[in-house]
Amino acid sequence: MPHAARPGLPAATGEGRLVFLDVLRILIISMVIIHHAAQAYGPTGGFWPVEDAATSEWFRPFYTVNAAVGLGMLFLIAGYFTPASYGRKGPRRFLRERWTRIGIPLVVFVVFVNIPLAYLASGRPEPWTFIKGLYGDAWQGAYFHLWFLGHLLIYTAVYALWAGRRRSRAAAVPAAGGGESRGLLPPPGHAALLGFAVVLILVTWIIRWWFPVDSWLPLFFVVPAEPANFAQYVSLFALGILAYRNHWFTRIPRAVGLLWLAVGFLATVAIFSLQAFNLWFTLTATGGFGWPSLVRVSLETLVCIGLSVGLIVLFREVWHRGSRLLAAMATASYAAYILHVYIVVGLQVAVLQYPWPAGVKFLAVAVAGVALSFGIGHFSRTVPGLGLVLGTRRERPPAAGGTSAPHPA
Repeated sequence: MPHAARPGLPAATGEGRLVFLDVLRILIISMVIIHHAAQAYGPTGGFWPVEDAATSEWFRPFYTVNAAVGLGMLFLIAGYFTPASYGRKGPRRFLRERWTRIGIPLVVFVVFVNIPLAYLASGRPEPWTFIKGLYGDAWQGAYFHLWFLGHLLIYTAVYALWAGRRRSRAAAVPAAGGGESRGLLPPPGHAALLGFAVVLILVTWIIRWWFPVDSWLPLFFVVPAEPANFAQYVSLFALGILAYRNHWFTRIPRAVGLLWLAVGFLATVAIFSLQAFNLWFTLTATGGFGWPSLVRVSLETLVCIGLSVGLIVLFREVWHRGSRLLAAMATASYAAYILHVYIVVGLQVAVLQYPWPAGVKFLAVAVAGVALSFGIGHFSRTVPGLGLVLGTRRERPPAAGGTSAPHPA
């Protein structure tokens, strides 16, 4: 379902790319890398393999804002590209290529990289004891940051099942003004976005009564899942699918996007202000029934929805032309995500001995981590076999009117 061209809205480039989505994808992956670059220098709230003596409490609100919007937007964009890929390839080829692009890198890195590293780091215990420990920790030591790929594989498989059943029902019922002949749903306005925010706040708050932030469970016994943010990830993936089918990214009014960008910015300022005035532990909580948990959930949700909608509209209005650099970085973004933690941890270890302030170490690791992750991801396509392992193997170009370059979803 290619986007219909309309005056005043950005069109795809000659390669079928929506440039603003390329830029947005690069920004999100870069922010994930920068988030992990900061993990050694502040109160993470969870496990990180490098602990540096140089620390700063200001990384706490930085972590909170990044976590509130980064992965949620990745799921939103992944959902957006899923219907086009399914429609272009059909169910069997779609599932086969999802496994090749997501499943193979996931298995290779979990089995042959993460588990051996976790085993060595745990002091080489008895194998059964080690496996039980991994499961007791929701397999986080096995997946680490690659849990995102596990979720993506599950979500796309569920979509393929749903789309297949929908296609079967449509084939069984004669067309009578239904199916693809129906008009597009209008893009969400202020009331719809506010309603979605309220529902997501309440659902997430209730989930956090039992599962606070950084509490993990093995989803389907095999994939780590953080219930505290699960509703956000699933709902944004589903909204990405709706956004593609109804062309929302190119139809959201500018005024709506800019207002919600302001909402996300003000919520971000509020989070940093709590840290500045030493009110973080008084007015917020990672979970529980009390109102501090509701405050944190509300701020995180407003950051997520406000910046997600606002940045999509802002980038749509600003970036109308692509470049070779943007195209190369967008194509390498998936490999950059897979590789970045190993690169960032190596850089953090490399600067561990230097008596630099936390901010200086963070900036050095962040800049080098982003450059190396995208650079290695880009050149991996030229190494035989490595492109398959990193999911960057060249695919056939999409048909005319496609939406973007290769993407994990």
